[in-house]
Amino acid sequence: MNNVSILAAIPFLLMLAAIAVFPIFVPHFWEKNRNKLMIAVILAIPTIIYMFRMDMLSAIFHSIVFDYIPFIVLLGALFIITGGIFMDVKGGATPLANSVLLGSGTLLASFIGTTGAAMLMINPLLHMNRQREFKTHTILFFIALVCNCGGLLTPLGDPPLFMMYLRGASFTWFFKLYPEWLIVNIVLMIIYLIMEMRFWKKEKAEIRQECLSKSTSLNLSGKINFFWLAGVLMAIAFINPNTMPALKGNHYSGFIREGVILLMAFFSLVTTPRITRISNSFTWHPINEVAALFLGIFITMVPCLVYLENNAHHLHVSTPVSFYYLTGLLSSFLDNTPTAVTFHALALGLSATEPEMVASIPASLMKAICTAAVFFGAMTYIGNGPNFMVKTIAEHQNIKMPHFFEYMYKFTIPILLPIFILLQLLLF
Repeated sequence: MNNVSILAAIPFLLMLAAIAVFPIFVPHFWEKNRNKLMIAVILAIPTIIYMFRMDMLSAIFHSIVFDYIPFIVLLGALFIITGGIFMDVKGGATPLANSVLLGSGTLLASFIGTTGAAMLMINPLLHMNRQREFKTHTILFFIALVCNCGGLLTPLGDPPLFMMYLRGASFTWFFKLYPEWLIVNIVLMIIYLIMEMRFWKKEKAEIRQECLSKSTSLNLSGKINFFWLAGVLMAIAFINPNTMPALKGNHYSGFIREGVILLMAFFSLVTTPRITRISNSFTWHPINEVAALFLGIFITMVPCLVYLENNAHHLHVSTPVSFYYLTGLLSSFLDNTPTAVTFHALALGLSATEPEMVASIPASLMKAICTAAVFFGAMTYIGNGPNFMVKTIAEHQNIKMPHFFEYMYKFTIPILLPIFILLQLLLF
């Protein structure tokens, strides 16, 4: 294989820098999806030219056809289907009620995706807490639990896991990560409940009384979409070479799975009443944004993947602990999906073996990559797609949210990081 220069990673780094910096310094420019697509295309062009000159254009083709398309099909289908479910929660925002909503979202995240769970649960949570004076902490824990840490148990849970699934990890292998899932989410829920009780005591007496006096009820609209969600789950679980040997050897067989997933999304669109999506504040903007940005990411990251696979032995990253922290570090400040793909390529280049191999790499390294990519994605607003989406929705409802760096030094560094370090000491 041709030796790719590390300088070929510059467009990828610029792409990730644009995602991190432009929302802060040029927000009006960045809020338009056509501008995001323009930046993605501009940065993708030199990568395509470089890989063409290196006679490696097939790697770009593979990234778009076998990574980007399945990724955006799954994410888009989950977005469409969950956007057709309107959950109307009525009741008082007591500590118990808020904890139940957060816990429910955390459980759902692994089965309808962190994006789907966030879209489904954030509006009911905000609606229930509208009378509360102290509620920012609830949104922050929602980002940590529902948008990130809850999604570790299936390939549907978070895009990094789906990418590992596409690379050969079985659907059921991710269930083995339940110790990590339990430890982190239980500790986070305990900390949230302690903090929530403190803020509850600070609320005015009349607010507490109003919350306690309201009876809780739940009304669901668009229930048919749970059937389409089940269809997506079945497609992911069963339409793959591990369960259908007839599909082995055919690189394009995965498009049968993508076709079924798209069909489920189409059925959702035609069977969901328009009023349900309006009630859910459904718009196409978030998924269009993801499609535009990740087109650039999946093209520009190709030289990085090739370089890492070719030079893995020289980078001195070989243990589960080193994979855990480096995957976590990059997942915090970059998007966790390309980070997971990058470190999987690095692990492939090591050519290491152990009794249990998953997607052609040792299971211990796969566990470190998946766990760190999912959990550390909560460390910043840009670590995972739903994080910034939830922040924006909350701000549109006049909830004061911490800015980019404030979110880190007030929440993720003092609360999340010690939990993630403890997890490593216990299990890695």
